[in-house]
Amino acid sequence: MSDPRAFLAFDLGAATSSAALIGRLAHRWRLLGSLALPAPIEPDVLAREVIRRAVAADHGMARAIGLASGNGTGAAAPIATMPPQLIARSIAPQTMVVCAATERAREPYLAAARMTGWRTRSAILDGSDPLRLIAALLAAEVDVVLVGAGDPPGPDERQHVEELAAVVTGAVARRPELTVILAGAMSDHLGRIEAAGGGDRRGEILLGPAASAGDPPGSALRELLDDVRGGPNDPRRAAGRAASALADVLDRRIELIEIGFDGGLRASASPAVGGADPRTTVSIVADAGLVPIDPGDETVDRVMAWTTLSLDRHRLRDRLRELRISPWGGIAGDGARLRLAAARAALAILVEATPEQSALPAPDLLIVAGGAFAAAPGPAIALAAADVVRRPGAVALAYDHARLLGPLGMIPDGGERRQALSDLADDVLTPLGSVVIPGGIRAGTSAGRLTVHAGIGASETDLVPGGLELVDLPPGEVATAEFQFRDMVRLGTRGHRFAVDVSGGLGGLLVDLRDVPLRLPERAERRRELLEAWQESLWTTRDR
Repeated sequence: MSDPRAFLAFDLGAATSSAALIGRLAHRWRLLGSLALPAPIEPDVLAREVIRRAVAADHGMARAIGLASGNGTGAAAPIATMPPQLIARSIAPQTMVVCAATERAREPYLAAARMTGWRTRSAILDGSDPLRLIAALLAAEVDVVLVGAGDPPGPDERQHVEELAAVVTGAVARRPELTVILAGAMSDHLGRIEAAGGGDRRGEILLGPAASAGDPPGSALRELLDDVRGGPNDPRRAAGRAASALADVLDRRIELIEIGFDGGLRASASPAVGGADPRTTVSIVADAGLVPIDPGDETVDRVMAWTTLSLDRHRLRDRLRELRISPWGGIAGDGARLRLAAARAALAILVEATPEQSALPAPDLLIVAGGAFAAAPGPAIALAAADVVRRPGAVALAYDHARLLGPLGMIPDGGERRQALSDLADDVLTPLGSVVIPGGIRAGTSAGRLTVHAGIGASETDLVPGGLELVDLPPGEVATAEFQFRDMVRLGTRGHRFAVDVSGGLGGLLVDLRDVPLRLPERAERRRELLEAWQESLWTTRDR
């Protein structure tokens, strides 16, 4: 960013366009203001409004960072040029057909496509009619075809690879605009497939690595698929880089979960060790968006499992369709609660799709992001994350309230990116509090006792199996939580006694003694009552 005194960061999503003004004050970057409006809206409109508000709020500060001139006694003179800009812009999800000679050969390619933000369809040649495969490749909504094979092909593939190449060649001849990725041993057929489009060829033919290439295996293919789908300005890819930089800057294990209008992100990052780069796993799942284009029975079932509203299936489907059409309509009262139920359902899809990340130890800091959570109060966001992302451990929670992680991840220089996040971490992340989830709690009248030492005082609480205990711990306060359990539990390690450092936030300290994973009643009425009991106190200030 050379050496500016201010810059603008934009996250232009499918449902929300946001802008943040960042200035350099007292030798460090600070978040000076942010603004979010329903999409679509041009960056220039957002930029001028957020700068106008900053100048009106503090003319001296605006003048110090080059956003206004004059002495502040009259109207501020307009700035001659806009400050530098970082623009992260979402693109609509695209559809990819993943095909291979056999089901065994297809699976790793299909998994890679699903983890890099593609809406996927799949097909195999073995035992199927080639005409059905051609029809799948020629569907108008298909943007890209990934054709994969082992390198070298397995014994079950060899007899079908030539025929598969012929089918793809025929599809390319009929759809010259189609982008085709030939991965693994399929790259040997590049020449014949390139020639199929003739002089009218408009799509690309790309060569990709085998599904097992890279360290860890599969990373090389995922990187290519990510590049083909998202391009350099994709906010989810950039947010993954920001999570990696935060892990390094804060020296903490970071997990970032984001639920947006058209997909979800899960990024897991660990600090750099011994001069190596921070280790980061980034998964982008198109199916983990707030509401699909046409909510089907499966979507209705998933949202109904989390809603506290008494709606029949038909009315719930209508409400979800309304949410898809107008994501910022009716966000007060019941609308906000329905939105958070849909966010929980989408988050569950994201977690189900990323079992390798769920198998990692609990992070030190879990960051929640995305417009799906924007209408809910902080404590309710914390509970939603605890409901779905469940691993025994003690985790601090924060919320990316200004939608800044995506744009900041676009800073090209790694050193500048880390410096910006080091300065801005406290401004960017709203503390939601801490969640402690012991594993192995047994049923009974009491699980033990909790003593919280904060400031100059201490408080004691009985721990009831299957329940939630909320301890008021405001933002900025650090405390020590001492647990004495009746039975052996898992909390990092196995034991009866633990002392855990916890930090405060909008939701305080939440001790979650429910099942891992969470088990809800089958009967809809009983399930709604239980969810309402858990959530009621967390929504009180927002609804009244």
